[in-house]
Amino acid sequence: MFLLSFFLLGIIVCVASADNSFRCDYTYDDDVNGYLKYQKIPANWHDARLRCHLEGAVLASPTNFRMKNAMLRMTRANVDIFTGYHATFSKEDYHSVEGLPIDKYTQWAAGEPDNWDNNEDCLYMTSSGNLGDMDCKLTRPYICYKKYNPNERRNQCGTIDNDYHYYNSTGSCYKFHKVPRTWSRAYMACTAEGGYLTIINSKTEAKAIVEIFAQNPAISMVGNFWKDVAYVGFNDWGEHGEYLTIEGQTLKEAGYDLFSPGEPNNSTTGEYCGSVYRTALLNDLWCENHYAFICEKDPKSLVC
Repeated sequence: MFLLSFFLLGIIVCVASADNSFRCDYTYDDDVNGYLKYQKIPANWHDARLRCHLEGAVLASPTNFRMKNAMLRMTRANVDIFTGYHATFSKEDYHSVEGLPIDKYTQWAAGEPDNWDNNEDCLYMTSSGNLGDMDCKLTRPYICYKKYNPNERRNQCGTIDNDYHYYNSTGSCYKFHKVPRTWSRAYMACTAEGGYLTIINSKTEAKAIVEIFAQNPAISMVGNFWKDVAYVGFNDWGEHGEYLTIEGQTLKEAGYDLFSPGEPNNSTTGEYCGSVYRTALLNDLWCENHYAFICEKDPKSLVC
């Protein structure tokens, strides 16, 4: 009896540990040995895949019976959802985002797949579990999936992403993204990770930014882009003149408004997004160009 109780306690501890080891906006499902999140705001397939990836997961596909049923439990009645199955690399060669081929026993919706107008490379799943093909540019809800890994645990920053580092001087966590993105994609990446494009609130935080840059020298970044600057969280909000943080404050109200000499200058027009130099002095940049960026995260966010 003692051994049985000890065994059952071990199972409870294991499940509880699994429940709390990823993110609180995901639900642990024992049937799929992982976490699921229903993304109710529709997105096109490419944005859905990217959002899941940035959250540390993958765009879910009904790769087996258990996964299919788990996805159906989260899907609203009469709502089609995107799956991770796609043929964007090669027509009609459907694979999940993990690279798994579509099951030959797949049940298709009536008349599917039909590759209408030779432009349907992404697969959706109906609320009854059947699949169909559709234009990847259309929008649908979707589900993200993260497989349970017993070696992953949330760190001091409240995330399993160990590229986030806590700074005692500011009480915040920061991640320097070496893979360049546009300002809007950088904003999306930080938000998906449970943070935000960093807002510099003081000279103390500016010193932290200088340290972060020093830990990420230009030589450590791969690609042909300007490596002495990074996007941060301010923008002109379409007004082309007044810069506000992503929280709606003026830079002065936020606590730090030191621009590099001669900046902001809206060079050749179009520099409407905020950035910071390695010196921690601010700069305006072209929003659609690709640069590194810095995300900031409250260590208490996404903590159960």
